[in-house]
Amino acid sequence: MMSEETGIQPAKRMDNFKVHFFAQVAVRISRMQSEGLNVIRLDEGSPDLPPTQEIINELARSASQPTSHSYQPHKGNQELRQAWASMYQRLYGIELHPDKEVLPLIGSKEGVFHFPLAFINPGDVVLIPDPGYITYTRGAIHAEGVPYYLPLKPENGYLPDLDLIPREILRKARIMWLNYPNNPTSATASLDYFSRVVDFARQNHILICHDAAYCQITYDHFPSPSILQVDGALTTAVEFNTLSKSHNMAGWRVGVIVGNRDAINAFFPIKTNIDSGHFLPILQAATIAMTGDQSWIKERNEIYRKRRDVLIQVLHKHGLMAQIPSASLYIWCPIIPGWTSEAFALELLEKAQVSLTPGTVFGNNGEGYLRISLTAPDDQIKQAAERLDQILIKIRGKGSG
Repeated sequence: MMSEETGIQPAKRMDNFKVHFFAQVAVRISRMQSEGLNVIRLDEGSPDLPPTQEIINELARSASQPTSHSYQPHKGNQELRQAWASMYQRLYGIELHPDKEVLPLIGSKEGVFHFPLAFINPGDVVLIPDPGYITYTRGAIHAEGVPYYLPLKPENGYLPDLDLIPREILRKARIMWLNYPNNPTSATASLDYFSRVVDFARQNHILICHDAAYCQITYDHFPSPSILQVDGALTTAVEFNTLSKSHNMAGWRVGVIVGNRDAINAFFPIKTNIDSGHFLPILQAATIAMTGDQSWIKERNEIYRKRRDVLIQVLHKHGLMAQIPSASLYIWCPIIPGWTSEAFALELLEKAQVSLTPGTVFGNNGEGYLRISLTAPDDQIKQAAERLDQILIKIRGKGSG
């Protein structure tokens, strides 16, 4: 829309971009808080717990050095790349070349958004899960690609059914996004499924982009695999990872692309034109995060598990039979029939002062669900459960909305 006052006309591409849901809901919550309401936010997936003191101490130590404040290489320093490679070796038994198969990012989101620029020509198809992380779509459109949505259905374990993709779509497809453990559904994928995906990608000359942001947040002894564990995956896949969730470092913006070296090499010129490297103290603290004591991660996951169980108990009490997640930071919860996801989330926000995310934020196939985040302090989780218990009694008593 042109400004009548200045005559400034935004580019046509801006028609495809809206203010992110979480920015919009923050405005509404701010208004409610100004009215004296205590809103509990279980909408965003931003960890409420801090990194370990060891990580914070390294940040402070490095930041105090006068030589720590200059530009850094676009690939980060050698120690950081080696730390990512070592973590993959420790967790998954995968050997990655730190100089050719590891490219640090300023948060995985910037990589997810910009990566299609290196591979998508106008009209090329990007295969995207629905529901799924909205940045997969935004990045595809920004690169002038055509999103083709792969429905994630509960009867299929929220895994894309590769056999349902039309042949004419496959001929145009260049990239396929996957994300397991999944946001928003919390579904997980087995190595057998990943193996089928790798075979499918090689047969159809498609580059697999696996978003592995939640791989280290698991419960009940569940092992979450990397797609790169599959034989031959390095020929056709890259994996995006981040310390945002695994090490409680969301605001630090520490991410990475690992995997196929040709794909990483093709993307590197894009990165060099977008940023000027990261802050050295963050890189050095991130190295400590990945190479230092990791036992605290299991203890942190146990905190999330207890929060999960508190919320699952109240949801199941009211017939909202959400599956108990084995991984991720979320509960994917069905809503009461007769409501839309957005209307139900708004009702809970206004009446219970608990903010949850409508499933439709993640795509059309998210209708009928809410995403509930586990990233609030224990006392707030318990209070949210109590509020939800009370409002659900009232809603059930009144019937459908």
